[in-house]
Amino acid sequence: MILMKEGIRKINDSLYSVKTLIKWLFLGTFIGFLVGSVCSIFGHMLVWANDYRLEHQRISMLLPIGGLLIVFMYRVWNNEDDKGTNTVISSIHSNTGIRTRMAPLIYASTMITHLLGGSAGREGAAIQLGGSIANRIGKELSLNDNDQRIMIMCGMSAGFSALFGAPMAAAIFSLEVISIGIMHYSALVPCVTASMTAHFLSGYLEVKPEAFTVVSIPEFTPLIFAKIIVFAALAGGVSVLFCICLHQAGHLYKKYIKNRYLRIFVGGCLVLLLCALLGTNEYLGSGQGIMEHIFHHEETKWYSFLLKMVFTALTLGAGFKGGEIVPSFCIGAAFGCAVAALFGLPVTLVAACGMVGVFCGVTNCPITSLLISFELFGFEGMPYYLTTVVVSYMLSGYYGLYHSQRIMYSKTETNFVNREAK
Repeated sequence: MILMKEGIRKINDSLYSVKTLIKWLFLGTFIGFLVGSVCSIFGHMLVWANDYRLEHQRISMLLPIGGLLIVFMYRVWNNEDDKGTNTVISSIHSNTGIRTRMAPLIYASTMITHLLGGSAGREGAAIQLGGSIANRIGKELSLNDNDQRIMIMCGMSAGFSALFGAPMAAAIFSLEVISIGIMHYSALVPCVTASMTAHFLSGYLEVKPEAFTVVSIPEFTPLIFAKIIVFAALAGGVSVLFCICLHQAGHLYKKYIKNRYLRIFVGGCLVLLLCALLGTNEYLGSGQGIMEHIFHHEETKWYSFLLKMVFTALTLGAGFKGGEIVPSFCIGAAFGCAVAALFGLPVTLVAACGMVGVFCGVTNCPITSLLISFELFGFEGMPYYLTTVVVSYMLSGYYGLYHSQRIMYSKTETNFVNREAK
């Protein structure tokens, strides 16, 4: 009798697992298709916006006016306290949900920022778009709280995958970024399904994925291993500096300029003034042009990574909308290019290491960082990327782009710390 009950229990467990698999395969595919469609169209619009700005550079003079429009839209829609990706992460921790009205606001505000030259990325918008759409679908289906959290993570993965073109990294990112040290493995199947579906769809819709060519990868020797450790430590320091710049810029803006309209107008003016003082517009936008120049020509100004930090901090701190991840890639690539000669290593290889090192430091996501290195640069440089990622992760401390991110376990000890990122 006992054996029979045990057998029935195992059968029921297996049936439940199969039922759950089918449910999440269906929901993941649906979310991937829906979010992938929206974000693919959004991706094409952003490409148009950036191309138009490059062809008509005087349009950047309207950046302060565009900022006023962004504040006005968020005030009209009663969403002034939106904190970007932090809002999505907080909704998963607290199960408070995400306002559906965020989607059109994110669409419009990010388009304005990119069209007029604000130094910001696009993945933040993709994560928020995906999260808000998936959250709404979950509510319409009357899913329970746990399933609702998984739905939001599905949307995040689908949005990231569609817009950035790194499906493996996108699938893991939403699982890893929420609580550092704890992975929500129950969301693996739905997030992978949503990410892959969005990736296939974005490819069909001809969204160009990110990819860079590392032209030379020398043999990984003990001496080179030591060099990469040193470089990774420096990259971790750069990631901390970037986080401090972003957070302090936002703090100083709010401290000295209380009015939101005046704050974003001044921020836009400061960006334009800095462009005028430098005599160049190359630091406007996400930084894609700088990265492409580095990987094609193996050169950039040694201080480019510092200027990109400043431009991004001035833009996002003032209240313009967009992501921080692509600028972090640009900062990492520029830093790697600047110091490559000091380490006697190929420029493109060190630039690639810089990209994943800074990305890991600002997001606290080592697994995602390693996966994204494979998708962006290929597998051949794996020892370089792995070393950079793990060292940068440890030495970046508890700093991060997202204050809502929970760091559950210490980076240096097996201790439970449960603290927010700085």
